[in-house]
Amino acid sequence: MGKIAWVFPGQGSQAVGMGVDLAEHPVAKARFAEAEAILGWSILEKCQGDEATLSRTLYTQPCLYVLEAILCDRYREKAPQVDFMAGHSLGEYSALYAAGVYDFAAGLQLVQKRAQLMDQASGGKMAALMKFDRTELMEKIAATEGVTLANDNSEQQVVISGTPEAVDAIMNGVKTKRAIALNVSGAFHSPFMAEAAAQFEAVLAAVEFSDAKIPVLSNVDPQPETQAAALKERLKAQMTGSVRWLEIMQQLSALEVAEAVEIGPGKVLTGLIKRTCKDMATANIDTLASIG
Repeated sequence: MGKIAWVFPGQGSQAVGMGVDLAEHPVAKARFAEAEAILGWSILEKCQGDEATLSRTLYTQPCLYVLEAILCDRYREKAPQVDFMAGHSLGEYSALYAAGVYDFAAGLQLVQKRAQLMDQASGGKMAALMKFDRTELMEKIAATEGVTLANDNSEQQVVISGTPEAVDAIMNGVKTKRAIALNVSGAFHSPFMAEAAAQFEAVLAAVEFSDAKIPVLSNVDPQPETQAAALKERLKAQMTGSVRWLEIMQQLSALEVAEAVEIGPGKVLTGLIKRTCKDMATANIDTLASIG
């Protein structure tokens, strides 16, 4: 059997109604109760509420982490083989949980604080760009002060982040098939998150990390890693660093991964993998029914 990677989606994959099928599952119910005790609000209520509330960073990130952790644990019972873990932005926290770096509660407490800090960020702008001349785009970013490549998702799909003026300059100055401003409060995954990252670092320092049982490819460094200290350093850099998803996919190919399983709502990551790693099989675990 070929090598298998589990990948976990981040913010943007949420959808109203996600996780509802887990409501009566006994193990999931216990997790939801544990999450509510930590957060002070109900995951399932937010997932069944209005889209605007669910899409708010403060709620989106904990909801995704909890659902991904539950699905991961259920899927592991049926398909225990996994050779590598990776997650996109928020999904890296789920990947670290799945790799045994920390327990469910510790991960959720980190995600809660991260979500609070990112929700409070203001003054920045992010935009997604599709279909462009990559050389032209990178040269323009390098020449424009106040903007950075936040998410390098694929050869033809990126997210830029920075000041509104700098982001607008890229959107207006580079020919793209599509350029969309994102509905977020701040310039995530950029140096403009330095203050939030500094506050988060104190919270991160208090959480004990264990060595990963499965190698994790991190957003800021796509090389497989199991050492606890290195994984913590990578996570510390994540809030201000770029999500190097294109490199993660290329690395999974180089590691001879035959199948990538996306665990969580939506099909964003499997879509990117299908276009980038054409020989890699994909699967989606987004409901209990999909586990079989």
